[in-house]
Amino acid sequence: MDTPFSAGIAAIFEVVHRLRAPGGCPWDREQTHESLRPYLLEETYELLEAIDSSDDAKMMEELGDLLLQIAMHAEIAAEEGRFDAAQVSEAVAAKMVKRHPHVFGDTSVANADEVLRNWEHQKMQESRHAGGDESVVDRVPSTLPALAWALGLQKRAARVGFDFATPAAAAESVAEEARELAADAGDRDRAFEEMGDLLFAIVSLARSLKLNPEDALRVAGQRFRKRFAAAESALRSEGKTFSDLGEAEKLRRWEGSV
Repeated sequence: MDTPFSAGIAAIFEVVHRLRAPGGCPWDREQTHESLRPYLLEETYELLEAIDSSDDAKMMEELGDLLLQIAMHAEIAAEEGRFDAAQVSEAVAAKMVKRHPHVFGDTSVANADEVLRNWEHQKMQESRHAGGDESVVDRVPSTLPALAWALGLQKRAARVGFDFATPAAAAESVAEEARELAADAGDRDRAFEEMGDLLFAIVSLARSLKLNPEDALRVAGQRFRKRFAAAESALRSEGKTFSDLGEAEKLRRWEGSV
């Protein structure tokens, strides 16, 4: 049976157009930008999981699901006469050309760090020409998960020169924040504030070591999940749970699950 749509990148946009057209799918026709928000987030996280698993088939599937979300949003906007998928593609292509003068123009750059600095400078110039007066950190979406948001804030600030000189300096900041948290542990409000500062400092240390704290925490969580499940399974075979063990035995079992 022949497919009812074109080959290549146009396929999903044609399918979505048909789904939302009169006589299409009732569920798809009811969707709005707002109703699709949770699906966009869900598909993004599923793609991240596929990337972590290094599973090409899964990654291709999840990229497709994310592309479906983009096609839906573009189709909704086109129906409302605001913009369409072609304009989305052309606008981002033009932006990328403008912000890569070292590729499409005659600008020279020494390394990737200089590319990022030039990118940030270009965005600041565009904002000023448009009459804006926003800070470089204002462009980091506050809807990001807190860890990713903190990383984004720090990266933007670093691109304009606000950063620790060395990883050692960043590590000392973590130690200082940990000491302040310990000192204020008895004051809930102060401890809350100091905990935030400590987490923020840890993100900064990870960034100075060129590590992604989101990825590091996810991998640590995966290690914990596997290790805990193994220890829990061993206990279950004995008819026990961790609640049945003393502290020393819990430690012994945990260390034995490595």
